[in-house]
Amino acid sequence: MGRRLIPENERVSAPVPLRLRPLEIGDVLDETFRTYRRHFLLLAGISVIFSIPLAALSGYGYFTLVNFAATQATSSNPGDFSSLLGAMVPIAAGVLVNIAVLPLLYGGVTYAVCQSAMGNAVTLWGALRGAFRRYFQVLFYYFLLGLMFSVGFCVFPLWIWIGVKWIAVLPAMFIEDTGLFPAMGRSWRLVEGRWWRTFFILLLVFVLNYVVSLALGAFLYLGQILLSLLLSPYLALAIYEGAVVLVSALVTPVLLIAIVLIYFDLRVRKEALDLFQLAHNVALPPAAPA
Repeated sequence: MGRRLIPENERVSAPVPLRLRPLEIGDVLDETFRTYRRHFLLLAGISVIFSIPLAALSGYGYFTLVNFAATQATSSNPGDFSSLLGAMVPIAAGVLVNIAVLPLLYGGVTYAVCQSAMGNAVTLWGALRGAFRRYFQVLFYYFLLGLMFSVGFCVFPLWIWIGVKWIAVLPAMFIEDTGLFPAMGRSWRLVEGRWWRTFFILLLVFVLNYVVSLALGAFLYLGQILLSLLLSPYLALAIYEGAVVLVSALVTPVLLIAIVLIYFDLRVRKEALDLFQLAHNVALPPAAPA
């Protein structure tokens, strides 16, 4: 049975396989942005879709919280904190929603990047199905990382070391179709002997993400100032906070793409994966003429 053809209106990610080769640090950044540009609608779409409810709750939470603070400051009877609970509920709900959608956001983007790198066409629903299949494993993985970095600051360098060793867990899980714990061991072995190089690449990507987010945040702050001239300052702040969440969502795929590229680069350097790809391409029969 032949492969099912995906209609043009459903095809989001073109089946262009990643050309495997040893990547220098500059190559990782260049390939990251090339991949994001090539699959922007798919990757940004996944990230933004799951950030919309969080943006709405964040904006509403800041609106109610600032409105409460202003009311208390001008009230003749300050100290009435009965309405504080109502102001904190949207923020608490935003935290819970963030925890709930994080595996779908990170898992969906990573799955889409992995499939695209292997030359498979990916649709939005296909990426979401892939994320749902690994939902609890991705959730536990990020819960474990969050627990490490939030407990025991005295051993923070140790958590950094372990976090870098586990950086390729999600790509290993999706590409090699393995469980969480085997993927953690797989990532550990891949990073072995190349920890510092992996760390510097991640550090550079984190700094780049921060600079881009800072620059976009400056434009959003300017927009907030202009909105304050037309709307209530509290409403302008709420719109600004919601927009910050959505802009951060647009930047998130950059880090996830870089992690997938790091995974492939580690396999090329330690397992000569590029030679296997070359041998496979040579072994393929020539395409029949149209």
